[in-house]
Amino acid sequence: MYKMEGLSFLSIIRCFIFYLSIELSLATLTINPRRFIGDGEKFVSLSERFELGFFSPGNSKSRYLGIWHKECPGTIVWVANRNNPIHDRHGVLCIGNYGNFILLNRTKDIIWSSDKSSRKIKNPVVHFLETGNLILGESSCLISSKSYLWQSFDYPSDTLLPGKKLGRDLKTNPERYLTSWKSVDDPSSGDFIFKLDIHVLPQISVYKGSMKISRSGPWNGVSFGGIPTISSSILRQDLVHNEDKFYYMFEIDIPVIIKLNQAGEMQCLIWKEKSGGWDIMYTVPFDSCGMYGKCGANGVCSIDKTPICMADVG
Repeated sequence: MYKMEGLSFLSIIRCFIFYLSIELSLATLTINPRRFIGDGEKFVSLSERFELGFFSPGNSKSRYLGIWHKECPGTIVWVANRNNPIHDRHGVLCIGNYGNFILLNRTKDIIWSSDKSSRKIKNPVVHFLETGNLILGESSCLISSKSYLWQSFDYPSDTLLPGKKLGRDLKTNPERYLTSWKSVDDPSSGDFIFKLDIHVLPQISVYKGSMKISRSGPWNGVSFGGIPTISSSILRQDLVHNEDKFYYMFEIDIPVIIKLNQAGEMQCLIWKEKSGGWDIMYTVPFDSCGMYGKCGANGVCSIDKTPICMADVG
């Protein structure tokens, strides 16, 4: 936590001047530097599928700025200050002098901030897309992802949404991967990460620290081996690998998310309108034999046998 050194009095006024007039629910698509979100207020995405606001997970009293599914507020898909909670209900999100987000607590400490822009931004605006992607850009050039100043999709938490990339930009070097929550009450970085590996053949893997604990089969040009697939008429998967970048991304016409849970399991969830909840389509690893290296380099794993590990006699 650090103080707002370098922020002018005008910036503070710009951030707070409209506090009394802002509506409790912001259903608009954009906000400007004189509009902000305070604790208790919400910013609704274009599709009205996602909301941005403050929340306390589980039994915690700490406050976090996050994005969740509107129909299921307990399904948090992104957390800004996951490793630095606010300990009061006076959190405020606004735009600073450098064209970046700043999250303040009651004493105006900066709890979290996005990257500063490399140039002066005259008219910064915020768009909350139907995909759940929170974007900071300029009103005059918010046309394509190349003109975004910052986007939440570049900083995943524990959830992969349709349209969000998993991988790395080889020029600027930031890597996008999922990190599990520490617990249901604590969204800070947990023990597991879920990432795209391309060392030999592209595959997706779960790590605990530096140890790989599970993985998919290799990419076969259409999907990753060993993972159940959905009809290609509604699911579109894409893997790009060139000299500039490598990433995996999926698009789908129904509400589906991929979550990395606190146990290191990757779960694919589909929203069911009738039940008003999520169904688990599949979990990776599927069983104990799905654990990476379960039976060693020369062992054979058979889940229906006891013991499950047998020496390879071939």
